[in-house]
Amino acid sequence: MMKIKIIADSVNKFKTGIGNYTFNLITGLQQIGAGLSLINYEKVENFHTELYPNILKDRFLETYSWYLTLPFLIKPEPPAIIHNPTQVPTFFRFKHKNIITINDLSALKFPEQHKLGRRLITDLFLPRTLKKADKIIAISRNTKEDILSYYPFLKEDKIRVIHLAANEDFRTIQDENVLDDCRKRYNLHEKFILYVGTLEPRKNLVRLLHAFSSVHEKTGVPLTIVGKKGWKYKKIFETLRDLNLEQKVLFTGYVEPGDLPALYNLATLFVYPSLYEGFGLPPLEAMQCGCPVITSNVSSLPEVVGDAAIKVNPCSIQEIEQAMCSLLSDENLRTDYIKRGIKQAEKFSWERCARETFQVYQEVWNED
Repeated sequence: MMKIKIIADSVNKFKTGIGNYTFNLITGLQQIGAGLSLINYEKVENFHTELYPNILKDRFLETYSWYLTLPFLIKPEPPAIIHNPTQVPTFFRFKHKNIITINDLSALKFPEQHKLGRRLITDLFLPRTLKKADKIIAISRNTKEDILSYYPFLKEDKIRVIHLAANEDFRTIQDENVLDDCRKRYNLHEKFILYVGTLEPRKNLVRLLHAFSSVHEKTGVPLTIVGKKGWKYKKIFETLRDLNLEQKVLFTGYVEPGDLPALYNLATLFVYPSLYEGFGLPPLEAMQCGCPVITSNVSSLPEVVGDAAIKVNPCSIQEIEQAMCSLLSDENLRTDYIKRGIKQAEKFSWERCARETFQVYQEVWNED
């Protein structure tokens, strides 16, 4: 009988990005009846968790030292498949068959936008980890192309593309009380532009603020930025002050996932001018909630939004500005992109992601 073990420490903290993917994949696998256990240093509610504590307290060292030692901590019997959905390198080979998910290669494509420690770990340990894996899951076709570009020693058939999805909670909301409560809680205007994502350089928020400055002068519509501080975010707040936008931009910080659907529903438009994404969940979440989307025409984002969003050159402040002005001034255009977005979002589901992932487990399990 096939046994599945999933490395699940990414669900311990904020469920953003990789944590969101891991949590929904685990939930989806459970719903389709896959028997699995979680490898973690904390208990995960409602799941059987195999605990492998880490005594280090430094967050960086805690994460990476734990992953590097896992191949020695996990007993080789009984045989199992180990899935690492976080792409944190393990370097040494597991005594079990193993699968790794690659979410993006931003540390290689934009090394200047990452901390030195993360770059070193990626450069030193990820190539060997990929070579030793039995299968690699890429979350988009663009990510697969990046993997083959940076690691030409890998065979193409070793990599399987499996798309992510937006949660079912992201949907159009008809209950005005829910929307009014959210509007009051975050002090939102009747009309506002929305961005959701971590505050870090590749999210391109400095250019967004420059574009928004001109948009606000023409329309008076404010901007709401939702997301926790990541790294190298000081330039964002310097730009905010230089452009005198402190009273025109609302920073909510991290918000609970349960509040995000209402925020998307309330927003006049959603803008996501990221320079690079392995997949890019926020545009999909926004489309599923009936919010018209502006996003970048690079990396995986066109793959996600299809023709259901306005796609712009993320390096062009003028294009970002013009797209926002178009949606703010043309109600028919907004309605058209709302309809397209809802239809496009129907192509993705966590059940599909779980079933395709389970199929990869079966293939690896049956390989000699």
